[in-house]
This record gives sequence, structure tokens and C-alpha cells, in this order.
Amino acid sequence: MDHLKKPSTALLLFFLLLLLFGAEGRRGLSYNFYQKSCPEVEDIVRLSLLPVFLSDPSSPPAFLRLFFHDCQVQGCDASILVDPDDGKTPLEMASRKNFGVRKRESIGFIKSVVEDHCPGTVSCADIIVMAARDAVALSGGPLIKVPFGRRDSSGGAGYKVADALLPPANLGVNGLLQIFSQKGMTVKEAVAIIGAHTIGITHCRNIRDRLQRLEGGGRGKGMEPGFEAFLRLSCPEGSFFSNSTFVVNDPTAFTFDNQYYSNAMRGHGILRVDSEVSSDPRTAPIVSSFAADQADFFRAFASAFVKLSTSGVLTGNQGVIRKSCNRLD
Repeated sequence: MDHLKKPSTALLLFFLLLLLFGAEGRRGLSYNFYQKSCPEVEDIVRLSLLPVFLSDPSSPPAFLRLFFHDCQVQGCDASILVDPDDGKTPLEMASRKNFGVRKRESIGFIKSVVEDHCPGTVSCADIIVMAARDAVALSGGPLIKVPFGRRDSSGGAGYKVADALLPPANLGVNGLLQIFSQKGMTVKEAVAIIGAHTIGITHCRNIRDRLQRLEGGGRGKGMEPGFEAFLRLSCPEGSFFSNSTFVVNDPTAFTFDNQYYSNAMRGHGILRVDSEVSSDPRTAPIVSSFAADQADFFRAFASAFVKLSTSGVLTGNQGVIRKSCNRLD
């Protein structure tokens, strides 16, 4: 009809730009997410971590484990930090698989510092990722470039959800590849991400099944006999339910390096998966490559870290930005 005019070029251009910028706002994660809203946040987190690392050398692996346990359950959403309102309802931390998880209170402290500078802007989920990323770098590992923009969960995950989604202590290679393929990782990246075991400790309770004699005798599969004897001496019967009995993961337990893979090849893998990765035909060549080339391991680990940190996260208008990490607003 003559009285209906076609929209002008300027009007069409306006709506096109509106759509483009609207889509950009919904994309969520970005490598410069806080560039305008809180440009100093990464420096704040790093400076807040330094005294923690200096006073407690075991902090870096603790922050890395906190990151894994948060991100493995419904994506990196800081649900692992939530305390029950009534002090009784068991939430995520009540999972038996979260035994020994530490440094939740440190994330809360860092969040309070960030809030003083940029109130209501930076999520607890992003702070967990920053802390884990810096823990790797400050331990000698790669400095990983990670996108930000995650939102915090508006509720806490139940302990049964965590029990179902966190890998068991007796995880093997099949389970390893299945779990991390769901996060978009290649076989090489899955082998790299398990290399986080290069720092920190393993609690005796997590190797109980490996150390218990099979019916009729026998030794742990994939273990060098002398190393098995060392583990039995370090974790005697009666120590499996204590938080204070553990073995260090390797001789350089405070340095993020490729020693984990050399240990695996020598039969010094502590957990079942640590032993299997060096013998399974799908993963053994990768273990050998990482043992010989630390830079190759670092590249694959960085790629795997980013994939885990971005899988299934809340962005845009999803979730919330908590004021206090352990409380739901």
C-alpha cells in the first residue's frame, strides 16, 4: 500500500546495531569482561593471594582443587562456597568427595577486598578461577589466559549432586576420558588436566582401595613394589579416615612441573588413574610426550583449564553476583 512507507536505511542500521550489541551482552564470557567495570580486579586477587601462599605453601594445590570441585558440579558457579542457612541442611561441601577441600574462607576474604573496590561487580565464581589460575602460575606453571563473566549460582547444590558428579578416588582411564570429554576436552587435554596431581598431597583415605590386599594376596596393579611398600608405610591401617594422614604427590609437590608423568611411567602413581594413564594405549604416548616435554604439557594443560572453566557456566542474566560468597542473597 502507498501509505505504508519502507523503513529508512538509518532505521534498519539502528536495529542491526541494537541486535549486535544485545547479542554481545548475552555472550557472557570475555577476555576483557572487567576492563571497564573493574579493571584492577586481577591485580587485587593476585596481591591478596601472595600472603596466603607465603604463609601456607600448601595453598596453591588447595585453590586448584577448590576450582576443580566447584567447576565439576554444574559448572564454575561458586556453589561449593555456599553454607546452609540453618546450619543443618547438608549442601555441596557435605559430599564425601569434598573431604579435605580447603581455602573456601580465603575466597570469601578476597571477595570482600574486591567488593571494596568494585561493589556488586565481580562474581565469586570468577574469583575462584582467578585464584586457581594464579596458583598454577605462582607454583611454576603456565600463566593461563582465561575469559571472565561467570555468574554465581542463586542456590546451593545438594551433597547428592556433588556425590554423583565428582569423580571417585578409584577413577580409571575410561572414567577420566568420559568425564572430561563431556567438558569438550580431547584425550590429550584430559591427560593434561590430570597432571594437576603434580602439586599437593593425596589423603590416605583416597588410596585405601588400592592398598587393601586383594582376596588371596597380590599387590596394587601398576605399582612398583618398592613404591607400594612406601605407601603402606605412609598410610598404615587405621589412618584412612584421618584428615592429617597423607602422602605428597611427587618429590616436587610444591612445584607445578611435568614430574607427575615421569612418576607415572616409573610405577609411582598414587591413585589408580595415575597408574593407568602410563599403560593404557590411548594415553601412554601422551604421558611419554609430557614427561619429555614440559612445554607441551603446559600448553595442553592451559587449553584444558580454559575448557573446564567455561563449561556449563552461568552468564548474562543467569544467576547472581553474590555480595558474600558463602551466603545466598
